[in-house]
Amino acid sequence: MFYVGVDLHKKTISVCLVDRERNVLERKRLFCAEPERIKEFFVMWRLQHGPFELTVEATASYEWFLELVEPLAERVVLAHPGKLRVIAESTRKSDKLDAQVLAEFLALDMIPEAYRPTPRQREHRVLVRHRQRIQKQITAAKNTIRRILSNSNQDLGSLFTKAGREYLRTVELSRADRFAVDQLCDQLQLLAVQLKQADQELAAFAAEGSDRETEDRQLLQSIPGVGTVTSDVVLAELGDTRRFPCAKKVIAYSGLAPGQRESAGKRRDLHIEKTGPRLLRWSLVEAAWRLVHRDPYWKSVFERIARHTGRKKKAIVAIARRLLGLMYALLKSRQAYRGPWELTEAA
Repeated sequence: MFYVGVDLHKKTISVCLVDRERNVLERKRLFCAEPERIKEFFVMWRLQHGPFELTVEATASYEWFLELVEPLAERVVLAHPGKLRVIAESTRKSDKLDAQVLAEFLALDMIPEAYRPTPRQREHRVLVRHRQRIQKQITAAKNTIRRILSNSNQDLGSLFTKAGREYLRTVELSRADRFAVDQLCDQLQLLAVQLKQADQELAAFAAEGSDRETEDRQLLQSIPGVGTVTSDVVLAELGDTRRFPCAKKVIAYSGLAPGQRESAGKRRDLHIEKTGPRLLRWSLVEAAWRLVHRDPYWKSVFERIARHTGRKKKAIVAIARRLLGLMYALLKSRQAYRGPWELTEAA
């Protein structure tokens, strides 16, 4: 058996092949724009030398490469770049060395594997993240309109209601401000249509899901303050929750777990690690705010944490962390939310 390490970039790939004793047998640099040549290289290697295993880091655009080489390799391992710290911290870093380190670690069977989403999960993430981009553009356009009106002290709290839009058409503005506001209003109309279309596409996507996926949505939406948007984000960003052995692993993946520093027997909690999907954290924090406003129990927990820490932002992050643990407990137990005692399942 031979072992292949691939350092994948946007335009090129660096390939290193080693044997079981980690002796370098061949190095090759290929261009991503020539997939047939890449495929030919691995086909010829297999014909001339024998079967091989291959590893590549889980970078932004690895899927096309895996689909290309997967039928040719005995085994393909997707390496976790965050856990393979030897490459990131190397003082002698180059594409050739990175590929060699990957190949050697594969030969030693020491590659920390990354999770590879299924094709459906990848499509779900594309739709969810696209919807979020549209929503961010809407928020940015509204904030810009408010800032323009605030410059002349003409902003209204109800600016984007029907009455507010009528006011916006009649308010006196300079020629430049009127031009900018009118274009932003046109942009908002287009974005509103796109947001509606994105919601429709997500609804159609959900309707095509499996029975388990449909049940997952129902379980999550049984929690007060968790609706369609939040459940879509959680399911898309987490993927199959059965891959997490416990709630602590889910929370660590989300980046909501606080960092810790220990010295001389004393431990101090730091800020949250923020290592996971940013959209997942944002969605959970928003859902946590809705939860504390709708549920008296969660409101009391939030207020107690806020008094203890002296910071509402820190308290709402703690609620978001508990909310994610609760979601994991519901998905694991296959039971809908019944009340605060569900927290014992999430511990």
